[in-house]
Amino acid sequence: MAYTPVELRHITLERGFRGYKRRAVDQLVVDIADSFEDVWRERADLADRVEQLETELEHHRERNTLLSNTLIVAERAASVAREDAARKAEQVVAEAHAEARSIVRTAIADRERLLTDARRIRALLRSALEVVEAGEEPREQPGNPWPAREDTREFPAPAAA
Repeated sequence: MAYTPVELRHITLERGFRGYKRRAVDQLVVDIADSFEDVWRERADLADRVEQLETELEHHRERNTLLSNTLIVAERAASVAREDAARKAEQVVAEAHAEARSIVRTAIADRERLLTDARRIRALLRSALEVVEAGEEPREQPGNPWPAREDTREFPAPAAA
């Protein structure tokens, strides 16, 4: 039987011939020793449980620290990746703009060349038309790209039929 401290304080032992009855005192001592042993065992079990829980707590703290560090590293890596992506995107956009400017410059130069060629061809056609309307033979002039009528070097000879 387990005794509580309050119960122990209120135990009254029977008195015998020269003090208390020996058998009752011996039984009380055995009961108190058993009770104390139960409490001592329970205390040891609780101490073991506390130690186990402290070990688990330390494990969880280490895990929490590891997760926190991992999260910090992941956030830094994500930030670096975002910065790299933004930098590369800016570089691609800048290269695209440079390529677009180059294409526009080339197109403008081609347009100017074509307009110049068109003006030159119009001038040649006007002069050829004037010659045809006037009924004259074209004169070979320096800088005139048209060949004389008798000059047929540019044309292949007709095949004999």
